Amino acid sequence: MASDKLTHFNAAGEAHMVDVGHKADTHRVAVAEGRIRMRPDTLALIRRGGHAKGDVLGVARVAGIMAAKKTADLVPLCHPLPLTRVEVELAPEADLPGVHCRVTAETRGKTGVEMEALTAVQVALLTIYDMCKAVDRGMVMEDIRLLAKSGGKSGDWRRDEGGGHP
Repeated sequence: MASDKLTHFNAAGEAHMVDVGHKADTHRVAVAEGRIRMRPDTLALIRRGGHAKGDVLGVARVAGIMAAKKTADLVPLCHPLPLTRVEVELAPEADLPGVHCRVTAETRGKTGVEMEALTAVQVALLTIYDMCKAVDRGMVMEDIRLLAKSGGKSGDWRRDEGGGHP
């Protein structure tokens, strides 16, 4: 169940880090996704591994994992989390054309891992952009969104069960 108030503001309306000290540690999982659209010849270059900078998807996968681990350094009010798993899946899609990214992040802690999953998706896609911009500056990152989360007081949430915007 979603709250009807913004939790990162105190009674005086000032930004603050939410106090999670009283919460129980629970197993928490978040899944996020996004895509980067590109020209067909750019995707072909990635697929055949012919890019001068190396394995584009391999580097993007590692960048996504690193980003999940650094989320609290990037998003001011996020708590640092001891991640137990970050899985970054990158799949070339000829019909797009482009690459689909799906990230699963897990922890056992007092707060969720939605921000870590979303950050990992965005940075993995940014890495693809960075590595391919010399041949295709018109790439577009799109549909970055949370798909599901589980654990914690608010329980489970899934986009495909009417829990989110289209």
